[in-house]
Amino acid sequence: MKIIAIDKVDKKKVEMEGAHGAWKQLPLGSSDGAPVYSFRVFTVEQGGNTPFHSHPYEHMNFIIEGQGVIVDETGDERSVKAGDFVLVNPGEKHQYKNISTDKVFRMICGVPKEFE
Repeated sequence: MKIIAIDKVDKKKVEMEGAHGAWKQLPLGSSDGAPVYSFRVFTVEQGGNTPFHSHPYEHMNFIIEGQGVIVDETGDERSVKAGDFVLVNPGEKHQYKNISTDKVFRMICGVPKEFE
C-alpha cells in the first residue's frame, strides 16, 4: 500500500510538441507496483494547454480544479470544470486548454501503466 500527498510528488514540465504551461506528476504508477493503471496529475497554467494529440490507449480524467475546454478531433471545444469526468477513447485526438484567467486547471488522468 502507498499513500502520498500530491505536494510530495515531483512535478515535471510536459515537453511534447505543442504543450504550453503544462506539468505532470505521477503519484501512483508501475514503480509502486500498480498492477494495471497509473494515476497522473496534470496542471495547466493560465493560458496554457496540453498538446493536440492522440494515442492507442484510453484515458479517464477527473477535473479536480479550475475550468477549461477539451478540444476534439474536429476542433470543437467542450467546456469542462472541477467535478467533471472525461473519457478519451483510443485514437481520439484531443487537447485540454485552461481558459481561466486566475486559476490553474488540474486533473487526474488514469492510464494503463505501460503508458504512464
